[in-house]
This record gives sequence, structure tokens and C-alpha cells, in this order.
Amino acid sequence: MSIVQEFKEFAVKGNVMDLAVGVIIGGAFSSIVNSIVKDLIMPVIGVITGGLDFSNMFVRLGHIPASYKGNPESYKDLQTAGVAVFGYGSFITAVINFVILAFIIFLMVKFINKLRQPQAAAPAEPPPTPEDVLLLREIRDSLQHNPR
Repeated sequence: MSIVQEFKEFAVKGNVMDLAVGVIIGGAFSSIVNSIVKDLIMPVIGVITGGLDFSNMFVRLGHIPASYKGNPESYKDLQTAGVAVFGYGSFITAVINFVILAFIIFLMVKFINKLRQPQAAAPAEPPPTPEDVLLLREIRDSLQHNPR
């Protein structure tokens, strides 16, 4: 079997196609989660913490060049100028993004697994007792009530 045929068989298998769809949807979903964190959650956290802006939390490691004309307190400006900065605020934001995304994926997988489980059918009624067993029980009961 040639490499091309093997690759074709591999690529058209259901799992590979499912994975491709998952990656594409995950990428689109990731941008939604990033927006939720950046535009909704982080501002609320900033208000709760007294105006703390996580995106601008950093430690400058390198020297600012003499030609630098931006704000020395701006993480983005310093990065653009090529100054070495330790951006722990961006890292905190990325961790929050990850936790939210992981939790949502967990809920989705849990929901899908619940849908995949076979629904429990109502317990079936036991089959009727055969006539010969009923007759034998009758005989037994009558012998117990009428001792000789």
C-alpha cells in the first residue's frame, strides 16, 4: 500500500474528521472566551480590586532605549519598543482564559457523555407465573393447611 493511500485512509477516518472539526470550533470558541475574559471578567475584577489592570502588570527587565517616546508604564508600548518585560498580568489573564475554557469544555463533554448513555427503560414487568407452578403452589398451600 502506498503512502498516499495510507494517508487517504487515515484522513477520511471518522476520528480524524471529528478532531479537525473540534479544532476549528475550538479556535472559534477560544476567541469568544478571550473576549469574555478581556471585556467582561477582567474589568469586573479590576473594579473589585480597586482599579487593578491586569493587562498592565509587568516588571521591566531591560533598559528603555533613548529613542523611546512611549509611556514607560505601558506594557504594550514597552513590548513594541523591544524592551524586555516580565508580563505577569498577561499570564494571569491567560490562566483565567484557560480555566474558563477548560471548565466549559468539561461541561460540554459531561453533557455529551450524558446524551450518549443509553436511557434506562422502565423496569419490565416479570413474566406471568406458569400454570404448572401455580398449581403446585396451590397443592403445597392446601397440604400445609390440612395436615393429616
